[in-house]
Amino acid sequence: MAESLISRVKRIISGGANAFVTALEDAAPRVVMQEAIEEVDRTYDDLRAELGRLVAQKHLANKELLAKNARHEELGQQLETALAEGREDLAEVAVAKQLDIEAQIPVLESNLVDLGDSEKELENLMAALKAKKREMEDDLVSFEQSQKDAETTTLEAGGGHSASIETARSVENATASFERAFKNATGQQLDRDGLDASALQELESLARKNRIKERLEAAKSKMQNG
Repeated sequence: MAESLISRVKRIISGGANAFVTALEDAAPRVVMQEAIEEVDRTYDDLRAELGRLVAQKHLANKELLAKNARHEELGQQLETALAEGREDLAEVAVAKQLDIEAQIPVLESNLVDLGDSEKELENLMAALKAKKREMEDDLVSFEQSQKDAETTTLEAGGGHSASIETARSVENATASFERAFKNATGQQLDRDGLDASALQELESLARKNRIKERLEAAKSKMQNG
């Protein structure tokens, strides 16, 4: 498997929070977020193609191993026949070929195991990309809803200046949720210029859990006060 492809997947999976914060600060956040989702689709297609090549390679490797084992067994039968006929010269040839095959079989078996591991890794990466895409699409929907809410509030207030304020607040709130999630996960403040790579992988899901927790706490507080 190409290392560059693995790196692309890891960057997408671990870079969600940074990409989202960047999108929120961009002049066209929806475009940036949509492009990020499209990159996930392209990477997934590349992974699927790589998996197809790997499966074909695994099939050929397994076929070769079976052929070597069959040939080894056949040579064993020929060896017995040669000895029975008193042809030690032919028996020696059969033994020599068996030894050559025995030297190759462990390598073929190891290669088959490696191909199987790579196949599982690709399948795991594809599953991770699917999960990441769902999260990114959820974030895009949430952002678009916040924009609609801001526009509705502006129309009700009847002021263009309020639109700018409301939009800025929605961006600020979304960014703040990531900062809180990052701090909860690492104990450190969010550094937009260099996010801690060890926390990036789970940061986006933590932000979602944080929003859910806040919503639940607000609902509980409302019920208690009501």
